[in-house]
Amino acid sequence: MKKAKVVVLGGGTGLSVLLRGLKTFPVDITAIVTVADDGGSSGRLRRELNIPPPGDIRNVLVALSEVEPLVEELFQHRFENGNGLSGHSLGNLLLAGMTSITGDFAKGVHEISRVLNVRGKVLPASNDQVTLHAEYEDGTFTEGESNIPKIGKKIKKVFLKPENPEPMRDALQAIDEADLIVLGPGSLYTSVIPNLLVPGMEEALIKTSAMKVYICNVMTQPGETDGYTVSDHVKAIDNHAREKIIDAVLLNTQKIPFSYAQRYKKDGAEGVVVDEEDLTKMGILLIDDHLLYFDDELLRHDPIKLSQRLVSLL
Repeated sequence: MKKAKVVVLGGGTGLSVLLRGLKTFPVDITAIVTVADDGGSSGRLRRELNIPPPGDIRNVLVALSEVEPLVEELFQHRFENGNGLSGHSLGNLLLAGMTSITGDFAKGVHEISRVLNVRGKVLPASNDQVTLHAEYEDGTFTEGESNIPKIGKKIKKVFLKPENPEPMRDALQAIDEADLIVLGPGSLYTSVIPNLLVPGMEEALIKTSAMKVYICNVMTQPGETDGYTVSDHVKAIDNHAREKIIDAVLLNTQKIPFSYAQRYKKDGAEGVVVDEEDLTKMGILLIDDHLLYFDDELLRHDPIKLSQRLVSLL
């Protein structure tokens, strides 16, 4: 039997969490990962070696890998000292090395995927180096994915420079052949939307007949989505794609425990308000469920529950 094809777009921790759950189901996975990261080890390698940032890709490769836990730990190992090595994770260095050997970042990712026995395909949204810029409501600008939330102003839009990075043909083809397309979970303006800004991506998403589901974040993100409702998240995606692309939203209806709510409140985050009426008016299908998983002091989506709900849509 042919497996259903699921394409997931995003970046950051949210994407890795989802993929850990999704790989346990009999589906054919393609993860298209943002390449706008410019902080930490990724940012340093990107500047010094002129390659796309490997960090988000590394996390996704590990999430989809089928290797011994020790190998996974090794790949994620971050050096704490050593001149020049400090702060780098081994996986980032291996991806940089493989890019150098193959002469191409996407090829490097493909080869490392084989080493890690990855379930599915991991593709950078573009093979080029790009910088994410933001324009705020007051007309000011900033550049750099890691700087955007720090400004603390309302974001009007984000855009890439250079404006026309080369899209990955494989990514466009995966969208074209998909049975289900998932956006998120992850930072709206710095993980999810950057993928839509690569030329060809929005057209592919508009053209595909696959259902497009957005997994909404549970909490607002300081400096990115302060005061946003669920429909505000969807509008931001559709505005950047310049056309309605989201068909359905998967969202959490489980009550956030008081202690967690208080902890997030200290950081300026609150639960994202579900404005059902506005979403229905926009023609969005609502899929709600108890989706929380409590990870130490953080709220996460439960990877298995999330994946079950997605797979049930196929």
